[in-house]
Formats: sequence, structure tokens, C-alpha cells
Amino acid sequence: MKPLRTAIAVAVSAAMLLTASCGGGGTDDGAAAAAGQGYPLTITNCGVDVTFEAAPQRVVLLKSAAVPYLHALGVLDRVTARAGQYPAEYYDEATLAELDRIALLTDKTDTSGHLQISKEVVISQQPDLVLGEVDNLSRDTLSAVDIPLLEEPAMCPGSTTVPTFDDIYAQLRTYGEVFDRADEAAAAVTALEERMAQVRAQAGAGTGRTAAVLYPTVGGGVTYAYGTASMAHPQLEAAGFRNVFDDVPERVFEVTVEELLGRDPEVLILLYSDGDPVAVEQGLTGLPGAENLAAVRNGDVLTQLFNFTEPPTPLSVDGLERIVRHFQAES
Repeated sequence: MKPLRTAIAVAVSAAMLLTASCGGGGTDDGAAAAAGQGYPLTITNCGVDVTFEAAPQRVVLLKSAAVPYLHALGVLDRVTARAGQYPAEYYDEATLAELDRIALLTDKTDTSGHLQISKEVVISQQPDLVLGEVDNLSRDTLSAVDIPLLEEPAMCPGSTTVPTFDDIYAQLRTYGEVFDRADEAAAAVTALEERMAQVRAQAGAGTGRTAAVLYPTVGGGVTYAYGTASMAHPQLEAAGFRNVFDDVPERVFEVTVEELLGRDPEVLILLYSDGDPVAVEQGLTGLPGAENLAAVRNGDVLTQLFNFTEPPTPLSVDGLERIVRHFQAES
């Protein structure tokens, strides 16, 4: 299966060539005028109306989730500053080169992994859009100084919407509207749909094996599991597995080894944000009684970075492909 970057690049190039061939000999001024026809534009995000008078030109990223969307649309060069962590494993060389050109404000997080950044640092960048809400820099704080913020819908506070892969396509189209890149968004959606068809065909009807997606704490402590309100659920289904927590309507929740043993998943996918994946796996397998889990006994454990599952983005398709390849290779 072709990676997202290749398929999207081909589809977007074709769309751009078609647009150029139909556009005749229009002037730059005419193109600029056409680019503004969709504004003002109002997007409802986390239940709040966010209005854009023009396509954003100075974007600050406070979370990495939007990166694959912006890259697919060809607007990552509009990001003037970023904060947080951007693990290289997520991206191809072209995306990494784009990220390297963007100033990093800070990558420091608190003990729970949440970014800590001051309002003053963000405002000093004079952004016309901030992507990603963090605990100590809310939407309300930024709107008070006329800076709009967009959060990934699945990460909206109190969200109970059950995610699907269709949400990824919808978010691509939304970013296409915001950045005046509707044609590129349509091409990117087509490329993703083709990849999804390929990976579903590869997974087939599945084996019927049970699975769980967990987030262990390195060094001992709380283990988290993902229910039906997380992207982990449709990802497991698309890979041909049954989520052992398909009766839990929450996105993420604490789980004990005793409950895991009671549900005894045959496959485990362990998520982490950074650090050593071996230590992450040991964070689960080192818990008393974890050696009795079927997945641990049989070695059916895959550790992968968090954004390969959550929130719904093109990286979730990458993560699905990795899951299918890994467990089919073992079978």
C-alpha cells in the first residue's frame, strides 16, 4: 500500500494540473480575488462558531495532530511557530523538512504530558489562527485578544461522539475550507479512501480475535484503556479485531490488571507519547499478574505512538496499516 504522502501527492498534483488547464490565462490578481470568495467563513468547532475573514497566513501549532492535514493541503508553510512534541516517526522526509523550518517555542510538558506555554509567548507570534487547545491556554483566553482557535473535534471537552474514519475525511474538508484549499482537500480524501479500501481488503473479515488498546504508565502506576468513544474502537474493527471494551461508552478510562484478566484480550496495542517503546511495554507486562494475559503469553503485543490512533487524523490510517501488517505477519 502506498503511504499517504505518495497517494496524496499524486492526487493533488492531478487536481492542480486539471485546475490549471481549465483556468486559461487568468492573472494573479484574478486568482487572488477568487481565493477570497468563500469568506467570511464560519466554522463550528467544539460548539463554538469561529469566523475567518480570510484564509489564515500565520498559524501557531500547540498540538501535532493537525500536521498531516496541513501537509496534505500544502499549507504547512503558513505555520510560523509550533510548540509541543513532533516525533519524527510520524512523518516522511518532506514533512520533517517543513517542520524543521518552523520555530519551536517549547517542547516542555508537565508530569502528565500536557504542554505548558504562556499566553504571552503565543500572542507574541501574532497568529491569525491557533491549532490545538492546551490546559493553561484556553479558547476563551485567545478569543479575548481576537485570536481564533480550532481543536480536533474528537478532543473537544465533553465530546461523546463515536468517531469513525469518515471524521478524518470531514476534517480534511473543513481545513480545506478554512485554508481555501477545497480541491486539494478533495484529492486528499480520495487518496485516503483508496488506502482504506486497500487495508480493509488486506484485513479481510478478520480472525475474530479480541483486542484492547491501552496506555500504560512507564515505571508503574495507572493503566488506561480505550472504549467506543475513542478512535481505537473503529481502528480495531477495521483491522478485524473485536474490542474487549466495546461495552464501555467512554473515550479513555482507568483499568486494572484484574479487569484485563477478566476480559483477557488476545491482542494488545500499547500507545505512548514519547520515550522508549520497550519501557512502555514493560510498563504493562511488569505489572503483577500481567504475564497471565493471553496477548502477553503469546507475544501478540504492538507498541506504537499515540497519534497513530488518537485523535482521528490521517495518521490513524497509518496506524491501521501498521496494525494489519504487524499481526498478519505474525499469523
